[in-house]
Amino acid sequence: MRIALFGTSADPPHWGHYEILQWLSRHYDHVAVWASDNPYKAHQSTLDDRAAMLQLMIHEIAAAAGTLALHTELSHSRSLVSAQRARAHWPTAALTLVVGSDLVPQLPRWYQAAELFQLVQILIIPRPRYDLSDDDLQAIRRHGGQAAIADIPETFDISSSHYRRTDDPDALPAAVKTYIDQHHLYPCTESSKEKQPIS
Repeated sequence: MRIALFGTSADPPHWGHYEILQWLSRHYDHVAVWASDNPYKAHQSTLDDRAAMLQLMIHEIAAAAGTLALHTELSHSRSLVSAQRARAHWPTAALTLVVGSDLVPQLPRWYQAAELFQLVQILIIPRPRYDLSDDDLQAIRRHGGQAAIADIPETFDISSSHYRRTDDPDALPAAVKTYIDQHHLYPCTESSKEKQPIS
């Protein structure tokens, strides 16, 4: 069984994540998704809210039954711990950790990277404006890692920070945008500040 591990600190998840999950669901037996806290980011919404938005996104993706699911039990700020939990849950599966190309230069410096690379293969999702270098890939291999680049059509050139800056409704699936509005998340986008009358 081939399992893709897709943990994300997306705040909020957007169409780019939707497209990646849709592609993964067609190439793996199972895609395990979770929201995580990135220790290098200041998150604007809670872990529970981000998990709920991911769940809503998953419901909108057309995938074979059982292929795509939220696994909150895998969530941890360190990828090694998430991978260890996944290995305990699926002891005989081939595990692949999915990362964006923006994270590739950091991978060898992640917590106990060599041990992580023993548990999972790495699948790199190309991102606009984040070119991969041979040096970065070689650094992963020197630490014992195996990395492949996903042959995925170019995803939306968008980011979570773009949404938080602009409040652009076209950046998100409708269910995610509705959840944000219902729970009054991201009240401090630049656009919302501009809409407020000056007292």
